[in-house]
Amino acid sequence: MALSVLVVLLLAVLYEGIKVGKAKLLQQTLESLPALSSQQVMLETDQDSASSDLPPVRRTCRRWYLCHFGQSLVHVIQVVIGYFVMLAVMSYNTWIFLGVVLGSAVGYYLAYPFLGMV
Repeated sequence: MALSVLVVLLLAVLYEGIKVGKAKLLQQTLESLPALSSQQVMLETDQDSASSDLPPVRRTCRRWYLCHFGQSLVHVIQVVIGYFVMLAVMSYNTWIFLGVVLGSAVGYYLAYPFLGMV
């Protein structure tokens, strides 16, 4: 029983950590991608590129799609862990419930100071 409570506690801590990691990933993605105005996009797409490399707009779009794919994977992992924690709570075991509550509190306490460090 103690091992079950410990596992659920660690899952709740991991869930809170993933929430913070997802927010940091989004913030870093938005900072790394250049903000192109619609006029810049029109000018860059109208210009013919002499090199075989992709134009800057396509590279930016490709990078955005890769970042979006990574964020989507992190979101799926967060949802799966959230459902596992929910199923553990739905066992109606008081010790498991207290493990989830304590794990969420510890995860929040440990993870949220890292949000301001970006």
